[in-house]
Amino acid sequence: MINVGIVGVGGYTGLELVKMLLNHPAFRLNYVAATTGDVMLESLHPALLDLITFPVEEADAEAVAEKCELVFLALPHKASMGFAKELISKNIKVVDLSADYRLERETYEAHYCPHEDPENLPRAVYGLIEYYREEIRAARLVAGPGCYPTATLLGILPFIPYIDTRAPLFVDAKSGVSGAGKKLTQTSHFVTINDNIFAYNPLKHRHAPEIAEKIAKIHGSEVEVNFVPHLIPATRGELVSVYATLKEEIDPAEILEQAYGTEAFIRLRENPVDIKSVGGTHFCDIYAARNGRALFVSSAIDNLLRGASSQALAAANLMMGLEEGAGLPIVPYVP
Repeated sequence: MINVGIVGVGGYTGLELVKMLLNHPAFRLNYVAATTGDVMLESLHPALLDLITFPVEEADAEAVAEKCELVFLALPHKASMGFAKELISKNIKVVDLSADYRLERETYEAHYCPHEDPENLPRAVYGLIEYYREEIRAARLVAGPGCYPTATLLGILPFIPYIDTRAPLFVDAKSGVSGAGKKLTQTSHFVTINDNIFAYNPLKHRHAPEIAEKIAKIHGSEVEVNFVPHLIPATRGELVSVYATLKEEIDPAEILEQAYGTEAFIRLRENPVDIKSVGGTHFCDIYAARNGRALFVSSAIDNLLRGASSQALAAANLMMGLEEGAGLPIVPYVP
């Protein structure tokens, strides 16, 4: 068995990692940490009662190095890079779920803060599995993509060679409240989100530069990305619709089949996608259609899984020489 750990186990993504690792065929959870420690895992997450008994420690790089070969960092943005830097120096493989290693330094510092680990930043591999699979196999540091960029990029990337990049992309994205994390805010309060839907940070959200940067890296195309996220009254799930202008006539279904026909965790749909069908799974469902030169692409994922924790686990599987799909959830939460 391969010993792994989770730092930042108190949040939703940390919990999802624990749930998957409980039945993983090759990984053994050997270390969990939160900000303060001094609590049992099943007390921190009562749903785990009688499933696991494990002490939650205060995060310590020396302890991780003694107990783990690989660690998942489920920490907030800005908090991961200092810890990751120390772990990498101790030869521990790291899968970081924060934004700290996703972007080029200039882009990161323009939208987050000064970067504390410029030495390792260029060595991080972006964890969008279908596009960086071979690089991830050889990586020691993987940066998990954001949930919105995951759904957006998986949907639109196959079409970039066929769109008019002089026209902007418009991304209409909707996510369940769990995407905002466990900390209560005014917008995530029950009386605000119940029976309600609203946009937040329209055209200014920091996932827009992540989407644009990765399109440029993968296809060499500079595209203006207009990104508008919305919060919906659902616990989990994410639906992203992208609108683009084609420069030639294409068959959208044929393009998607060429891109993803052999991918085990992307399902190509003949009808518009929905979040219920992917909830609780690692799947990304994609649908596309066109009206003349107008292209519509819609993708659905579980924001906590494919948008964070299961994508991190898939990367860890590859990094440790395992089957990509080991331990990944595939049965949706329906009805």
